[in-house]
Amino acid sequence: MKIPLFCAPWLLLAAGAAPAETLTLPQALAAARQNLEVAIARGDLAAARADILAANHAPLPQLSGKASNIDLDNGLGGGSLLGRKRIDKSIGIDWTWERGDKRVLRTRAAEQLAAAAQSDLDDVTLQQLLATQAAFLDLLAAQERGSLVEALAQDARQLATTTARRVKAGDLPAQDASRIEIEAQRAAADGQAAVLDRQRAALGLAQLIGQTEAADQLVARGDWSLLHTPPAADVGALVQARPEVRAAASRVQAAQAAADGARALRKSDITWGVSYDHYPGTSRAQVELRAQMPLQWGYSYDGEIGRALAQQRQAEDQLEKTTRLATLELQRMRLEAAGTLERARRHEIEIMPRARAVAQTAEQAYQRGAIGLTDLLDARRTLRATLIDAVAARQEAAKALGAWQLRTRPDTDTPAISTSSAKALP
Repeated sequence: MKIPLFCAPWLLLAAGAAPAETLTLPQALAAARQNLEVAIARGDLAAARADILAANHAPLPQLSGKASNIDLDNGLGGGSLLGRKRIDKSIGIDWTWERGDKRVLRTRAAEQLAAAAQSDLDDVTLQQLLATQAAFLDLLAAQERGSLVEALAQDARQLATTTARRVKAGDLPAQDASRIEIEAQRAAADGQAAVLDRQRAALGLAQLIGQTEAADQLVARGDWSLLHTPPAADVGALVQARPEVRAAASRVQAAQAAADGARALRKSDITWGVSYDHYPGTSRAQVELRAQMPLQWGYSYDGEIGRALAQQRQAEDQLEKTTRLATLELQRMRLEAAGTLERARRHEIEIMPRARAVAQTAEQAYQRGAIGLTDLLDARRTLRATLIDAVAARQEAAKALGAWQLRTRPDTDTPAISTSSAKALP
């Protein structure tokens, strides 16, 4: 019994639907970089950059005008309103001088928050790439399982047909024919379930890449030929380069700037002002100079400073937590990549060839009458389970290795699998 090892797009045709689009992994990753989650994070970055412009400016000058000394008992007198009537008119301007480098600190905090937003965008993008790669591999594995199940179902139908002829010829009991017919029906039901699994996997991938039309008919194109042991890497350097760690570090810097800004509140700002006055009968040109500042009597902004220091300590603790989690995750990912790859190779090199040989021997022995139907069915079931386990092992290894590659080289779209037909694992 010959079972194909790799996915076959014709499985879709067998299900009655022509494939709407065939995707390679680099194409799927490119689409994931532009999906809605990334667009939302990009909007957060734009808002954070706009906050820098809002923070990096001095207080705006205040223009004021007034009319006073209006005599309601004796009247305003004759003449024009602006030149002769007895009204004290003035126009002035006031400007606040920020002391303690408040503007510099405010801008520095906004810049660090924008840097954190950029790192958040990188992290969201990477998370979408990881999810898309996993969904692509799920679809690829579902297609391969579908091909295997379809081939097994076809062999079961052929065996049922042969058995029916042997029963008519009196060469085989009817009970054996019934058992084989049940196996054929079970294989057909498994084929229907495999088609549903493939459609679900296609919909999951379509959601990540923004595909809406004929989403359940997506076809993943690739194989597992590029699976290899992950190279050694400096975990410490990788941790510091991770986007979530960079975002946490930027938020610590922003919190420090905010704390310095809270301390700067103790240096009172001075508001300078000048106004030009005009009052007919007394003087047509008077100038007023003024300055004002808050008197910090009994309160020195201890609440604002205490809150800013608490938020700074919280940001530092969050950075430490993020760094620890990132370190442990990278160690786990490398172990998973190496372990799952070894498991996949064992299935490919040792387990699957033996299961094929056992099944082939059982087929030949059954044709000669050397073994009974039960032994043949057991050998077929063992082969089916082995082949599906091998697909799962390749899928798991590809996910682990692909996640490691994206985590260690997030700026590249190097796939964990090939996009062209090639041989399986060495």
